[in-house]
Amino acid sequence: MTFELDLIPEPLRTERRAEAPGDAALDERTRLDERTTVDAGPGTHDTARWLRATLGAATGLPLADGAGPHAIRLRISADVEREYGPEGYRLSIGGSGAASAVVIEGGGPAGLFWGAQTLRQLLGPEAHRRARVAPAGHEWALPVVTVADAPRFRWRGLMLDVARHFMPKDDVLRQLDLMAAHKLNVLHLHLTDDQGWRIEIKRHPRLTETGSWRARSKWGHRASPLWNETPHGGFYTQDDIREIVAYAAARHISVVPEIDVPGHSQAAIAAYPELGNTDVIDTTTLSVWDTWGVTPNVLAPTDNVLRFYEGVFEEVLDLFPAEVSPFVHIGGDECPKEQWKASAAAQARIKELGVGDEDGLQSWFVRHFDRWLADRGRRLIGWDEILEGGLAPGAAVSSWRGYAGGITAAEAGHDVVMCPEQQVYLDHRQAPGEDEPMPIGYVRTLADVYRFEPVPPGLAPEAAAHILGTQANVWTEVMENRARVDYQTYPRLAAFAEVAWSRLPAPEARDHADFERRMTAHYRRLDALGVDYRPPAGPRPWQRRPGILGRPIEGAPPNV
Repeated sequence: MTFELDLIPEPLRTERRAEAPGDAALDERTRLDERTTVDAGPGTHDTARWLRATLGAATGLPLADGAGPHAIRLRISADVEREYGPEGYRLSIGGSGAASAVVIEGGGPAGLFWGAQTLRQLLGPEAHRRARVAPAGHEWALPVVTVADAPRFRWRGLMLDVARHFMPKDDVLRQLDLMAAHKLNVLHLHLTDDQGWRIEIKRHPRLTETGSWRARSKWGHRASPLWNETPHGGFYTQDDIREIVAYAAARHISVVPEIDVPGHSQAAIAAYPELGNTDVIDTTTLSVWDTWGVTPNVLAPTDNVLRFYEGVFEEVLDLFPAEVSPFVHIGGDECPKEQWKASAAAQARIKELGVGDEDGLQSWFVRHFDRWLADRGRRLIGWDEILEGGLAPGAAVSSWRGYAGGITAAEAGHDVVMCPEQQVYLDHRQAPGEDEPMPIGYVRTLADVYRFEPVPPGLAPEAAAHILGTQANVWTEVMENRARVDYQTYPRLAAFAEVAWSRLPAPEARDHADFERRMTAHYRRLDALGVDYRPPAGPRPWQRRPGILGRPIEGAPPNV
């Protein structure tokens, strides 16, 4: 029998060890049947638990403890760590005479877990279901192969906007499972914005009592005349957050919380009007914003506002422990300055601080929390606007407006996550034409995402070393539920995962035809996982949104 590995993301190296050249024939020792056990060495029990819960459910195999010729042998290997790093692994499928059916050696616990994800892919689409569908007596055959693998980047992220449209906790947990299946390891949760506050803060209960719900929502792009008149909202309790963080950590995924300051804050101001510029507008009249775009209502530059948000961040740090969430995102983008220009209090603060103007005032705001977080052992990360006033050495930058901010930050010695909107904003449409639902932005096809390169050409090696990795961003203004998020995110997230993990050649030299071949098998995995992805031929009838206004941008995106 001939096996195509069809792995996504593509591994670093594979070696077939068949009994005949070009053949991937299996014998009794390389079949997973009722005798298969799990031989878990020291430090491997989390992955063993995942194998039993996930592969055990899908295959119907008990995967009991035990060694021997039919075991899945799990080990942490210093040799693998030296050669491939802590996230690297070596997966060996044994042939005749092998001591174990499967051996997974990880450079560390994370590497071992990624090796288990590869084993799951090799077992076929049925291994991605929640219960066994294969008939009795089904033999879970595997190719006789060795896979040696390690990631290119240590930050392989997905940003999920749960502020514009709330995503229930179970959907976030599901998204973590999907990320793990694609070897992604950072979930950036955009928890607060003008349209909703999604995290319980016990010392400020109105943030969720008032700030987590809006009366209605714009339906489509903000220029659309249509509204969804159903009140929308929801929030995560502190125990929900603890569960999400623990669930992610068990899958070797870090969760980066984002609390947006000083802009994108109308939901907080609606809950606590004293946070706004009260000498410019009557902030008691504000409600949680019901449309999209950038509101002029921003935080006031007062000591009381700083103390309020320090209290918020104190609770956030408790919920996101440093060992699993070393970074805290403070937004820092798209802060209109009109109210500060009109505010006597803000102008007095500019003069008092000696920061020159309103841009300097925003920089002062960011630097305050940069120092505050650093004093507590955390690293601030923010959108690339935070560069404009200077940063402390440990701060990092999410480069979203293009490559330029990331290049500037890296050359100044700051760590960078590349997430340029022109390339990896997955709310942007996937194809031209009227069938795409609520079409936003430039066309970014599966092939376009596959050819995205996170490290700009010509960047000096010492600056390139500051590129922590890359992230795909999912903004949910026009994604009202899980199915819409699935449609916009998949299959492009599979291409992005390969960009983030695999050591691909330059974009023009990438073998997209081979990637599409492997995607044929991967679509069956996504089907088994219940993902409502965009089919290659276009949206299904129920995935369309005819008559709902978007904002498509024609032509190729600029390379900025």
